[in-house]
Amino acid sequence: MRLIKQLAVVLLISLIGGQLMAAANWNTPLALLIGFGTAIAALFGYRWVVRRTERRDVTEAAWSGAAAAVGRGLLIGLGMFVAVIANIALLGGYHVAGWGSVSGALALFGFTAATAVTEELMYRGVLFRIIEGRLGTWAALGLTAALFGLSHLLNANATLWGALAIAVEAGGMLGAAYVATRNLWVPIGIHFAWNFAEGGIFGTEISGNNTPQGLLDGVLSGPSMLTGGAFGPEGSVYSVGAGLLVTIAFLWLARRRGNLVAPRRRSAPAATLVP
Repeated sequence: MRLIKQLAVVLLISLIGGQLMAAANWNTPLALLIGFGTAIAALFGYRWVVRRTERRDVTEAAWSGAAAAVGRGLLIGLGMFVAVIANIALLGGYHVAGWGSVSGALALFGFTAATAVTEELMYRGVLFRIIEGRLGTWAALGLTAALFGLSHLLNANATLWGALAIAVEAGGMLGAAYVATRNLWVPIGIHFAWNFAEGGIFGTEISGNNTPQGLLDGVLSGPSMLTGGAFGPEGSVYSVGAGLLVTIAFLWLARRRGNLVAPRRRSAPAATLVP
């Protein structure tokens, strides 16, 4: 029941924010404000519903140390995407045709902020955390990664390969980031930086969403396994490889810190007394 209540609060805020942003028609200042407003409302909503349903401090979204943790995530996410797009460009799969749109980039800043926060709260804050408490870390990683990938099949230019790639490079990696750090700020930072670099800076498609143009007029060409095709660079084998490497690093760190959780054992039935 607590899972349903927590998901419902974050999902409702996300849906309202999405409808408002769609109504704004990517008007720059308004889209930026709506995006940040949605992210902030989702964070406060999550903290409120977790306190109410679990009667505890919301340590995974504590304000103390949040800025530094988000900063670390931003560096990781940005570094990952720059490495991926550089490799694609070296093989001739990406080039810059010119300048894009500042207004589009600003709108994407708000959009990616809202998306990163709401998705991390839902998938890592609620689903992963509660599943892990019952079934352990490995089951939680597998199940939430699969759900995260499947959810991207609803996007406009979705493909089965794109959903699988997202499950591996994002669903698994962001779950591993949460396990290693035991906070949501690092995954939020990684998620935001990757998405904004992808669309807002380099001007490529974000998960097949038909997003507006970013700062650069980026053009992808060549084999879709290299570039990701209409789905965007997240469908590239380079993204999958980068995601796997970072996932392994986070899981190594999680194990070193003793953060891996074993499945909860069922209580043994009481022994029957024989007279």
